[in-house]
Amino acid sequence: MQCRKHLTGLAFTFLFVVSCFTNKFVLSVLKFTYPTLFQGWQTFIGAVLLLLSGKLGWLEISRVTRSAALYWLPGALLFVGNIYAGSRALSRIDIPYFFTLQNSSHVVSYIISTAVHGEKLQRLTFISLCFMLISAIHLPLYDPQFDHSGYLWAVGHLFCVGAYRVLQVRYKPSNLSDLELQCINYLFSVLLLAIAAHPTGDLMGALEFPSLNSYTFHCGCCASALLGFLLLLATVKLKSGFSLEHFGVWIFMSKVTAMSLSPFIFDMDVNTHTFVCVVVSHAAEALLLYSERDPQLGRGETTVSCF
Repeated sequence: MQCRKHLTGLAFTFLFVVSCFTNKFVLSVLKFTYPTLFQGWQTFIGAVLLLLSGKLGWLEISRVTRSAALYWLPGALLFVGNIYAGSRALSRIDIPYFFTLQNSSHVVSYIISTAVHGEKLQRLTFISLCFMLISAIHLPLYDPQFDHSGYLWAVGHLFCVGAYRVLQVRYKPSNLSDLELQCINYLFSVLLLAIAAHPTGDLMGALEFPSLNSYTFHCGCCASALLGFLLLLATVKLKSGFSLEHFGVWIFMSKVTAMSLSPFIFDMDVNTHTFVCVVVSHAAEALLLYSERDPQLGRGETTVSCF
């Protein structure tokens, strides 16, 4: 049984890394920087596969009521902001830097929790959050390939991730499973991104995209959508088989694996300062995981968002 659990974790890590690299390849290498279409395609395929799997009885997905969908509307809106801004940022920022900035979403989550729910931070948690924030602030100052637009989108992304994490922990409807919640996210995303495709100019830009009829482009887009769906299933399976603390550890290990392998796959320009920022940020994230697993030092829960 324990071996099977670890195999699930390894499968999750594999899907996480490959999905991350595939998205980066389409966005940066192929330069398909039209997030309303790219994310709309991914969420459309995800919604279709979820609904089809539920219809065939492969997954347990109940009919979502209109009241439940409306209740989760703020969360679905944050999900759209998360994937849209994340695509914009990832297309311009290297993977290790992207995850370093994304770590600051924990700061946003704790600020919201403290302001709204009056939670008190333990010393170790506060120290880890400070190091994450300091690393994120210093990173753009030393990034040799600094992209102003990319970092602005990354800030929007981390705010959406941080706020979504709080909603998912505090306000998730008890009558909805993770799969049903994600189905609402997908359907709302498809609707909103389809409406936004023309006003943002993404539709016209995509029609003139040089690699539109390329075999590599088609394979990359299809792989990204399928991998996103498989990663969702692996995430749900991992959460059901492990405690929240161990689930957070697997997320952390997957991110570190992706960052460690990314320089061998994509061109990167790293210097001592940016390397220190990346290392300090993720050491602080490890410290945060440790503080949350000890009820004497943290809240006793892990709210790590999956990329």
